[in-house]
Amino acid sequence: MAPRKSPFFDTATTLGKIVAFFGVSALCGVLAAGLLVPAASVAGASATAGVEFFKALPAELRQEPLSVPSRILDSDGKTIATFYAENRVPVTLDKVSQAMQDAIVSIEDERFYQHSGVDLRGITRAAMHNLTSSSQQGASTLTQQYVNNVLINADSLNGVSQEDLTISGTKSYADKLREMKLAIAVEKEFTKEQILQGYLNIVLFSGTTYGVEAAAQRFFSVPASKLDIRQAALLAGMVQLPNVYNPIKNPEASLKRRNVVLGAMLKTGSITQAEYDEAVASDLGLKVKDVKSGCVGAKTAAYFCDYVTHLILADKAYGETPEDRTNLLYRGGLTIKTTLDSRLQNEAEAEVEKAVPADDSSNVGTSIVSVEPGTGRILAMAQNKIYGPQEGSKYTEYNFNVEKSMGGAGGFQGGSTMKPYTTIAWLESGRNMWDTVNATRDFYPNSFPWKASCLPRGYTYALTDDGGWTVNNATAGFKRSMTVDYGLYWSINTATAAQASQLDLCDIADATERLHLVDGITGEAQDPSNPSFILGTTNVTPLAQAAAFAALANEGEFCAPRALVSVKDAAGNKYKVPEEDCEDAIDPEVVANLNGTLSKIAGQRVAKGTINVPVAGKTGTNNGASSTWFVGYTTGVSTAAWVGRYTDLAPTMGMRINGVSREWVDSATFAAPMWLSYMKDVVGYYPAESLGQADTAPAPVLPDTPAIPQAPAQNPDSPVQGGTVPEAPATGDGTGGGGNGGGNGGGNGDSDGTGDED
Repeated sequence: MAPRKSPFFDTATTLGKIVAFFGVSALCGVLAAGLLVPAASVAGASATAGVEFFKALPAELRQEPLSVPSRILDSDGKTIATFYAENRVPVTLDKVSQAMQDAIVSIEDERFYQHSGVDLRGITRAAMHNLTSSSQQGASTLTQQYVNNVLINADSLNGVSQEDLTISGTKSYADKLREMKLAIAVEKEFTKEQILQGYLNIVLFSGTTYGVEAAAQRFFSVPASKLDIRQAALLAGMVQLPNVYNPIKNPEASLKRRNVVLGAMLKTGSITQAEYDEAVASDLGLKVKDVKSGCVGAKTAAYFCDYVTHLILADKAYGETPEDRTNLLYRGGLTIKTTLDSRLQNEAEAEVEKAVPADDSSNVGTSIVSVEPGTGRILAMAQNKIYGPQEGSKYTEYNFNVEKSMGGAGGFQGGSTMKPYTTIAWLESGRNMWDTVNATRDFYPNSFPWKASCLPRGYTYALTDDGGWTVNNATAGFKRSMTVDYGLYWSINTATAAQASQLDLCDIADATERLHLVDGITGEAQDPSNPSFILGTTNVTPLAQAAAFAALANEGEFCAPRALVSVKDAAGNKYKVPEEDCEDAIDPEVVANLNGTLSKIAGQRVAKGTINVPVAGKTGTNNGASSTWFVGYTTGVSTAAWVGRYTDLAPTMGMRINGVSREWVDSATFAAPMWLSYMKDVVGYYPAESLGQADTAPAPVLPDTPAIPQAPAQNPDSPVQGGTVPEAPATGDGTGGGGNGGGNGGGNGDSDGTGDED
């Protein structure tokens, strides 16, 4: 048997309590002397010193702004996502139920309305209890607790880590005296109602849930004004030990604590015996609502949210350092209104998922992004993957739609969507759409000089180990003379190369640069030193594509993409956001001539009469179809649709995608149908007017012999499938049918300089 211990000799407890008692007594003496008696009348040098120390303590509480969440809103003001370090929604006291006010006062400070900030009776009672009992009892008033929370809030805003923050139970007597003096000062400056309001807004309830409004929403899905007796008692019981009394993690402990609070409310007369009996017999009654911080909590538009976040964190208007900007986003209560149109966003998200589901075994990505011509407003941004850091092919945090510097994948090879820029340079040189080019040539030796006036020697060369650049068409029968209109309509690689061989490659690159179609990985302009860039070897982003083609919808005026409408902080201070930034990039007459062909592509090969407004656009597919596109527009909406591989350049041909084995993949397989289905639903939201085409070229002469598809050795994309001879594209504005449906895709030159048409 263990030897019996005498409490008298238990020095670790009894003597400690005695010391603590005398310490508290001394503290009370100093406090009483400092508050009630002039210093000169206090007997004893030590008492005088204590009073002097007390008088020297700060008497004004410096209150920093509360940390409050920031919100990203769509164009209609609906919340997309919330960002917070502390989830808090400040409310006035009249928005807090009387039951909640009574509960917190009853359990934390029943003499709240009698004392002046410090309760000497409570201090003495707690000291005597702690001396004679194994349990500990606190004596801090609600006002003192409010002061303590204000000090902690100031420390956290000034960069003090949570571990280093001063918390109750580790304070020195000097800390306690400081807290008491500040509490007295607060009581002189504010009413009891103001103090209670401040406390209920600042106090921690659990985890990152601060303040009574956020707590009410978190645990009961009601505003604080609707909290009933049992709900109020549960929340009031949590503030003493938020983690211990968390009803989600520790329901039994939380229930016991709630009933203790109900007992305190009965004792103070806040509730009747009948109300107590009913409440104490009830269960917790939780109705938990999880409010996640950041874009992972966005129910829609998570990748647009991610883009907006990167815009804020990259802009020094929101703070000199990255840390300052992050702190503002998570603590500054920003209201960030954006350009996002939820109507278009909802349609876009449905279409990208329908084309290829997020969990499809192919791991193929899809995206849709829309921009408003004439303003640059980003209207929609969607992709099929679920936003988040979780493992698994259906999750990613890479934004398919934007450049690498904005958290994006950096774009994808543009394929034949790049061919219009060669045609722009062609038209700007004084030529026209019905000029004839020799598309028979499919090989340019290493010695062939490609004019490039912006390069040091004024020329460049397509240098390969094979002695030159071989330009492939996906379909036989098109290596012949043809008009520029015909070559662009059917997306013939040899025709585009023939055009470029007569032009200055720097002029073609300049056309892409004027429309801000830069490399999505490096951010640099497209490089004319390798001629294959004309067939779309550069990685471009869907957002850049939509913005560039929006200029073609707006008579050549390019408007930089915009996501932000306004930003203000919790105090109402406004931050400067990028203004509408538009510039004349392409001559309207050039655009009108180009639109004559692009309208036929969209109207006759893609829409086929299903969209009864003027539309235009271009297909695009790279070798192996790891990247497929359709970028099309009305005067109201420009949309880039992309489908492909985002982890590598592995071919999609031969894969099983969305439940079907795909031996043949081009932009007609997914991208164009996805674009069409989406645009049919959204074009009515924005006015669509004439695209202003110039007179279209005469119907081109068909090939002399039927076009026979080549074996799909590289890319089976072809305007001709199954040996069908293509009809001549009809003239018109692109609103109706009349052309051959055919296939469509988007040729490009791959990394070694070969290329296929779509």
